Amino acid sequence: MMVGDGPERPAAEDLARHLGVASDVSFVGRQEQMEDIMNVSDIFLLTSDYESFGLSALEAMAARSIVISTNAGGLPEINIDGVTGFMANVGDVDTMSKQAIAVLKDEVLLAKMKEQAFEQANKFSLENIIPIYEKMYSKYCRMDCA
Repeated sequence: MMVGDGPERPAAEDLARHLGVASDVSFVGRQEQMEDIMNVSDIFLLTSDYESFGLSALEAMAARSIVISTNAGGLPEINIDGVTGFMANVGDVDTMSKQAIAVLKDEVLLAKMKEQAFEQANKFSLENIIPIYEKMYSKYCRMDCA
């Protein structure tokens, strides 16, 4: 399943037809309710050239999808290579596709990584993040008031 209407969609559709897999690939375009799609996905592929925090990767992990991403921006802080998914250099889609194929062929590894991705996402839950922010704000408020 390919989600989105980016500039490469027509080329991807042409490639699927050329490879004879068009009937096996669904091009669903832009979606508002990504939760439904992520909940049935094994892999979330994030090919960003630029990425700040990586919220979409974190959302995928919360839905128990592993993430195969570039190493752009903050993604290395979210996606742990070989644990919650895989990483590749920006633009290295060949490596990303090989990683996807390899993990899909290994059901045990896929299941383990999906659970580890979910655990990683939980580290960023409100229950875990709010106390960290409160502690930080309290520390800086004491410093300013002194």
